[in-house]
Parts: sequence; C-alpha cells; structure tokens
Amino acid sequence: MGPLDFANHLLNFVAPAVFVGFFLALTGPLALGVRTKPGAWMASGIVNSLAGCCALAAGLWFFGNDGKMGTYGALLLACALSQGASLRWASR
Repeated sequence: MGPLDFANHLLNFVAPAVFVGFFLALTGPLALGVRTKPGAWMASGIVNSLAGCCALAAGLWFFGNDGKMGTYGALLLACALSQGASLRWASR
C-alpha cells in the first residue's frame, strides 16, 4: 500500500467521526436551546471528533475490522457524551 492509498484509507476511516462531531457541535445548542460563547462550536467539534476517532479506533481493535454497527454505536455515544460535556463548559 502506497502513501496515497494509506492517506485515502485514513481519511475515509476518520470521516464519520469528523462529520458526526461537527454536526453535533453545530446543531446541539440549537436543538437544546442553549446559548454558547461565540466560536465554541469549533472547540466542541474538535473534541467531539477526537472522541469519535478514539471510539472508532477502539472498535477497530476490538472487532478486528472497521464498519461494524457496534463501532458506529460507540461513535455516537462518545460524541454525544463529549457534546454534553462541551455544552456544560461552553454555556458558562
């Protein structure tokens, strides 16, 4: 596997975590009616994405391959928990 193939696989591996992380960061405060500091969505999106990447990596280690529904469930749970913690921090 060449470096371009590796980069393609890596980007496709983390893409769901980044999408879900930033989607929650942008829509979470709107859905819950919480007022946050300006620009807090970026920090929240990064934290959510990192938590999601850790969940995906744990699922890859546990199951031996990626793309399992249990891994995506863990991704959603990790992003939701980090979003809740981020909203508590950003609303102060």
